[in-house]
Amino acid sequence: MAATEVGGLRISYERAGTGPPLVLLHGYVGDGRTTWHHQLDGLSDEFTVFAWDAPGAGGSSDPPESFGTAGYAAALAGFVAALGLDAPHVVGLSFGGILALALYRRHSGLPRTLTLASAYAGWAGSLPPDVVEERLQLFLRNAELPPDQWPLTYLRTLVSEHAPDDVFDEIRSIVAELHPVATRTAIRAFAAADLRGVLADIDVPTLLVYGEDDVRAPQDVWHPLHSTLCDSKLVLIPGVGHMIDLEAGDRLNTEIRSFLGAVPG
Repeated sequence: MAATEVGGLRISYERAGTGPPLVLLHGYVGDGRTTWHHQLDGLSDEFTVFAWDAPGAGGSSDPPESFGTAGYAAALAGFVAALGLDAPHVVGLSFGGILALALYRRHSGLPRTLTLASAYAGWAGSLPPDVVEERLQLFLRNAELPPDQWPLTYLRTLVSEHAPDDVFDEIRSIVAELHPVATRTAIRAFAAADLRGVLADIDVPTLLVYGEDDVRAPQDVWHPLHSTLCDSKLVLIPGVGHMIDLEAGDRLNTEIRSFLGAVPG
């Protein structure tokens, strides 16, 4: 694992392959290595794949508790600059999708394309206020618990009911590596984010990928994004839940490869 420094924070990342740069942004449950190993392996034949550990995840430094979405977006822009990446393709999963939108809002000329998987326009931008508050309080309570005591009822919502046991076991191992304080920081940023205002301004090709069995980001979440974005393609994967990267990694790779292959040079 490599690392660079951005704004006084150590940012760790995985790198694989050669070709146009492809930056992968994980959700708040996970890091670059654990979340994106299917993509690091499966897309590195055509792209130089960079899977960052967001501040407070994996091998990266914990950010200040007041970091917020703006802080993560600034760190991401600094990461891209530190690595000298020119117009990278940006892929964000769940919380990573929020960061991709926040990055575009502040640095619209930076990404060449956006791929938003299981993504929200922020919780405040995609969910009713009472649902936001319910999720926030649940996750803050979870973050106080030892990883092996996180409720199974919550962990099961991250995948479909058809997900094989090894995928669920993988999620359990990912949770075991979370940074408790930094997880609370990410959750608060997640809950407060409202990025609906940037959607109509996005003028780069955008791919939306969701699982049809996703109970965390169902149609009420993805439909407003798809209908507001000017140039978006929507893919719904049958029988798959929220963590598409783990439950349908090969299918996600196929969709990303097909989408990027159709982008004009």
